[in-house]
Amino acid sequence: MMRPPLSVDVEVVGERLTARADRALVWRAQRTVFIADLHLGKAATFRGAGIAVPERGTAEDLARVTTIVREEAADRLVILGDFFHARQGRTASITEALAAWRASIEDVEVLMIRGNHDRSAGDPPASARMEIADNGAVCGPFVLRHEPGIDAAGYVLAGHTHPAVRLEDPRTGQSAKAACFWFGAACGVLPAFGGFTGTAVVRPQRGDRMIALVGGGAIDVSGRVVG
Repeated sequence: MMRPPLSVDVEVVGERLTARADRALVWRAQRTVFIADLHLGKAATFRGAGIAVPERGTAEDLARVTTIVREEAADRLVILGDFFHARQGRTASITEALAAWRASIEDVEVLMIRGNHDRSAGDPPASARMEIADNGAVCGPFVLRHEPGIDAAGYVLAGHTHPAVRLEDPRTGQSAKAACFWFGAACGVLPAFGGFTGTAVVRPQRGDRMIALVGGGAIDVSGRVVG
């Protein structure tokens, strides 16, 4: 069986974007990487509440970001909200991991769009050297937001919903859920980047581009998962 490709290119409002299997979206013409919904500190928050969950490494998630930024030779990283999960999860170890991570990409501009979790968890420390936008930002033809929607100022790139598709094996009739990128007519939604995040199956419209993340690769399943 052939291994699926590691990325799929999608044309959006005349710009070529690359949806990577590692859940990052890249605008190579502008050396920009987009990610959404890291939810750093989520496992620590659950354990602090007495819920037994396995350790999920913040350092590992941040290392994945560094790898992508370096592979793409990016000048800018945009985080489309929910960088932190909750204030209770902002432990000393996470603060240390964040400092080490920022040092690893010290030459990269970082823009964070506040998400609903960030508003209660609080912003990253000033030492993280991030530009913070509360109500979104405009970047060329794109409007950068946390929550999906329609905006007259441009094509929206967002996160928040942790989109997934349900794929069915025609040979067995069995189905499985897979995280995905969802590009509609006016809004594109990125999958959750964090390693300890859930997903929600979405109902695309005809004509939407759907890139499913399966088997370590990225597969265009447009037209096969219309709701």
